[in-house]
Amino acid sequence: MTTTEQSARSCCCGGIRPTAEPMPPIDGRFALTDHHGQQVTEQDYGDRHLLMFFGFVHCQVICPRELAKLTLALDHLGDGAQRIQPLFVTLDPERDTPEALHNHLQNRAPRFLGLTGSTQAIDETKKRFRVFSKKVVDPLAPGGYAVPHTAFAYLLKPGGGYLAHFSDTFSATEIAERLRTHIG
Repeated sequence: MTTTEQSARSCCCGGIRPTAEPMPPIDGRFALTDHHGQQVTEQDYGDRHLLMFFGFVHCQVICPRELAKLTLALDHLGDGAQRIQPLFVTLDPERDTPEALHNHLQNRAPRFLGLTGSTQAIDETKKRFRVFSKKVVDPLAPGGYAVPHTAFAYLLKPGGGYLAHFSDTFSATEIAERLRTHIG
């Protein structure tokens, strides 16, 4: 068996694929602008855990559904939710100004604080959280484009250290149970 064969594994269809390199850890650092126009980092939230979801204001399905689910999960925590700062990080900084984020979240998810920044700052944050998004032409979407993206929520300990992530397949109850476990 060659070295290449030794370092590969079979996939379900019988082919050979390379063994994946270990993924780098989630880096919870960010430097963005909140929906009040203030520059913020992961350090600015004191002793609160951070619950971060990446999306965009004009998202018509995933973001509204996930924001509602995360809000319900926080509701399930009762007073424990005060130990968590929920953050909605835009993947569409061209349209999602602080004002647009504020108006959107005030109506849909008032617990959340919106974060935006320059395209470079958003790209750096996406890289640190391993978030995929890509602007694609969609004549049916507001503004003529959409931003398909990964739909994970990330839980960070105070100061920005990664604790867990939750895919969009988790229910609000499951997320609440896991949040409760992590925040104590």
